[in-house]
Amino acid sequence: MNEQIKWVPNRMPKSDDKNLSIMSLENVAKARAFHSSFPQYSITPLARLDTMAKYLGLGGLYIKDESFRFGLNAFKVLGGSFAMAQYIAQQMGKDVSEMTYEYMTSERLRKEFGQATFFTATDGNHGRGVAWAANKLGQKAVVHMPKGSAKPRYDNIRKEGAQVTIEELNYDDCVRLAAAEAESTRHGVIVQDTAWDGYETIPAWIMQGYGTLASEAADQLRQIGVNRPTHIFVQAGVGSLAGAIQGFFQNLFPNDPPKVVVMEAMAADCLYRGALVGDGKPRTVDGDLATIMAGLACGEPNTLSWDILRNHTAAFAACPDWVSAKGMRMLGVPCEGDPVVISGESGAVGMGCIDAIMEDDAYQDFRDYLGLDRFSQVLMFSTEGNTDPLKFRRIIWDGEYPTTSTPQSDYEGYRAHS
Repeated sequence: MNEQIKWVPNRMPKSDDKNLSIMSLENVAKARAFHSSFPQYSITPLARLDTMAKYLGLGGLYIKDESFRFGLNAFKVLGGSFAMAQYIAQQMGKDVSEMTYEYMTSERLRKEFGQATFFTATDGNHGRGVAWAANKLGQKAVVHMPKGSAKPRYDNIRKEGAQVTIEELNYDDCVRLAAAEAESTRHGVIVQDTAWDGYETIPAWIMQGYGTLASEAADQLRQIGVNRPTHIFVQAGVGSLAGAIQGFFQNLFPNDPPKVVVMEAMAADCLYRGALVGDGKPRTVDGDLATIMAGLACGEPNTLSWDILRNHTAAFAACPDWVSAKGMRMLGVPCEGDPVVISGESGAVGMGCIDAIMEDDAYQDFRDYLGLDRFSQVLMFSTEGNTDPLKFRRIIWDGEYPTTSTPQSDYEGYRAHS
């Protein structure tokens, strides 16, 4: 029997909500304008899974596919690149609206600003994004990866010209190492998507950068006649993406916001644990944080995001690895007529979680609490594609992390309404 998804409704006391303004529509518009100035920019697809929605008993199911982002197979570059632009703008006394790709790659900027070294810790996607942006914008990057990091992810970062190491440390300790090195380096700055006391400005900029994909998704939904998603499923490591998505849609629909479910890897469920205690204070998770969802293997929450999530999120869920593996298989081999979405271990947990909630009566209370039914319009985010090919094959080809066998009655039921 597989380990169950754990979930908890959000009953935490509210704060003064001062961090919601980080994700104001104006701030997100600036981030999107910056990204749009890159010659590599294009809006990533919103996959419409009509048959899957029908199969699960939903009104609509939409997957924002970030495997196409800047050719980097993941969304993370949006945050790191915008934070670099904001940092350089601040150092030069300019507004970020002046930081176009053309200007930032010009000889003029090199003469006026010079060169900085951007330090970061990563499981792969964030570091690759920082390395790529530094390379494109004529800056330097130093990247530290935690123990157990996949070699293909390491190689992808090296290809972008960054100095990169795999350390005998977990993710959170790699963050501390990068911060210490940045502190002792001339023109060194740490670009990390987790915030702590005294380090909040850059994480806020990174969250605003993530707002680009939320803004695109909102526009894409409107273009197909869905004015507002009723539910959003978003995964979390430190919680920066989750806080960015929650914050943007809260500001976009202040009077009738979508219900947001934040999902974590069970091995690194710091947000879930905070919600479970319910006093409004964040919690941390120590140890190796061993999970196939490498991008979610973070034990210390971003305090800015946590503040947004505690005020607005509907529920928090801690997901075992089989949930993500099931989601990868469902998206990679979709229902007839639906588009294929190649989603990696950290990208597909939403699909597996939604499937469990709608199909397994063990989660009937979760389904009822969220009000998921045939009228629900559900948005989720596939945050990465196939970023670890060997792991991907073991899950998709070899059936690693299986779910319990599908009963024949379920198969017949699928045939009946597909």
